[in-house]
Amino acid sequence: MDDLDDMDHRIVTALRACGTDPRVAGAARALSWAGEHGALWLAGGLAAAAADRPRRGAWLRGTALTAGAHLVSMGVKRVVRRPRPTHVTPLVRTAGRHSFPSSHATSAAAAAVAFGALGVRAAWPLAAAVCVSRLVVGVHYPSDVAAGAALGALTAGLGADWMRGGRP
Repeated sequence: MDDLDDMDHRIVTALRACGTDPRVAGAARALSWAGEHGALWLAGGLAAAAADRPRRGAWLRGTALTAGAHLVSMGVKRVVRRPRPTHVTPLVRTAGRHSFPSSHATSAAAAAVAFGALGVRAAWPLAAAVCVSRLVVGVHYPSDVAAGAALGALTAGLGADWMRGGRP
């Protein structure tokens, strides 16, 4: 486990150093802010539901899966209670003091799976950018982000049939 911890520290240190460029820092802050509590994904899903009447139900179910994944990640955080990185200065404030798993990554991956299934090609690259932003702003370890992304993708994947109109 020491090797993983060491690698986590090295990677977050290197990516946080990228945030010394004001353009990179600004983009990372904006992505982190937009992803707070899954807001980017929830707003996008609700907007798509309003605009795409024939698939409204699928959009709403995909949005619900994203919200559900986010809630699950918050529950896991309360159990694991891993502290955020303290060896780097964060570029943003956080809603909580625990880092594992990254709820930003969870909701981003859940939305990428759900909305990607509905044809949104930009979902995966945007989700990846949100995930990386959490490292650049210095508030997560890579393992937090990887676990969050896996949790989100798994949650949305398990609900895929329901999202498309089947039963849960």
